[in-house]
Amino acid sequence: MRKDLLINATPPETRVALLEDGRTVEVLHERKQRQGLVGNVYLGRVHRVLPGMQAAFVSIGLERDAFLYVEDVLPRAADFDPEDTGPDAESELRADRPRIDDLLKEGQEIVVQVTKDPLAGKGPRVAANLSLPGRTLVYLPGVREVGISRRITDESERERLRQILEAFPGDGGFIARTAAHGSSPAEFATEHRYLLDLAARIERKAENSSAPALLHRELDLAQRAVRDLVTTDFEAIRVDDEATHARLAEFLAAVAPPLAYRLELHRSPEPLFEAFGVEAQIENALKSRVVLPSGSSIVIHQTEALVAIDINTGKYVGKEDLEETVYATNLEAIPEVARQIRLRDLGGLLVVDFIDMLDAGHRQEVFERFEAELAKDRARFRMLPVSEFGLIEITRQRSRGNLEKLLTRSCPDCGGSGRVKTDLSVALELRRALFSPTLVFVSGETVRVRVRPALARFLAEEEPDLFADFEREHSVEVELVPDETLPPARFEIVR
Repeated sequence: MRKDLLINATPPETRVALLEDGRTVEVLHERKQRQGLVGNVYLGRVHRVLPGMQAAFVSIGLERDAFLYVEDVLPRAADFDPEDTGPDAESELRADRPRIDDLLKEGQEIVVQVTKDPLAGKGPRVAANLSLPGRTLVYLPGVREVGISRRITDESERERLRQILEAFPGDGGFIARTAAHGSSPAEFATEHRYLLDLAARIERKAENSSAPALLHRELDLAQRAVRDLVTTDFEAIRVDDEATHARLAEFLAAVAPPLAYRLELHRSPEPLFEAFGVEAQIENALKSRVVLPSGSSIVIHQTEALVAIDINTGKYVGKEDLEETVYATNLEAIPEVARQIRLRDLGGLLVVDFIDMLDAGHRQEVFERFEAELAKDRARFRMLPVSEFGLIEITRQRSRGNLEKLLTRSCPDCGGSGRVKTDLSVALELRRALFSPTLVFVSGETVRVRVRPALARFLAEEEPDLFADFEREHSVEVELVPDETLPPARFEIVR
């Protein structure tokens, strides 16, 4: 499988796309003044303890307090996976674990790390068990155990890595990441020293700070994507910004020299995401219906409780009998359903409604193939077998807002029953359109753009300098012309 990483970096926004065999499977966004919090380490102060929920609110200096569950206060094993705890394990855990009010008191200072960004009006979720990632290792202060990435399946390699990790001196546990496969002891030693030094700096800063305080900020999206996503089987890392390219070249030279030659600067006049078809795939990922080559389709609807995914035969009528037609449709839908889950970053409870199959062998084959496709996902997941009604239930890890919630908002013209792009998303699209190589401007020209009045207000109040570099580069002036008749999320460059 060919893998590529595309990094589209502009001053107000960085976007990263992961491609597998030319198809986009993941898209990550980071916007100026709206950066994610996951991975940040804070010195917090316990604001309120909730014995009834076995949790606490912790002030970390944000608008909303962070939420800390009792499980995230207790020491965690290096191979702990919260998705693996079934009903029996959960009841046993609740019977034996300490109570939150025995572990924390109001006003107490505590070092915590963000594990989930704020979602749906809630504050971030945090854990007292720090997890400091490097490229090949994750350091777990206070946990004297080792773990190996589940994606490393070769038993001899797992044993080799385990022996290296167990030989590390001092306290703390380590997890060998997927990128650790084949790494030498010398490479591990370098990262081992770096992670121990990072943990020591965090500890010293905590001792000399007063809560709430930021102790450690995670890497920016471009560096984080290279660190966490790129492995030796990647074909290329393509970047369209010279400054970001230089920064990543320096970063790779320090953490992964063998990958440095795969870093490329995209110099084509055609925008990077358009050249590789990513923009079109993002647009399609905001639609509820996905049409498959046979004419069948997948319909995806997100609700407060769950995500419903439905497979329909549509125009596909098959060639043999009904059972074979249904079976073929379900098999065709499997890889696309798995891709859409990753691309849209759908989390929580997902229910996939496959078309009913009478043959038990067909149901088992659909389940096994679907499970194999989902195994390509970086996010943790659990799934149940096909039910009598043809449903497969999945729980998938959720740490940030999905693509729909990030790029769209409730539509004001339909009372909230649909979605339209946010003002910032439209403004950034307008900015990209102005920089399009197909447009030619005359020095001194006034470029008039028809926009919705709400967008004009947003640009004036929130992003007054969004077009400043465009105006300087082309020696022109952008004039916004409010037009109430434009449809939501639309604009028009009229010159």
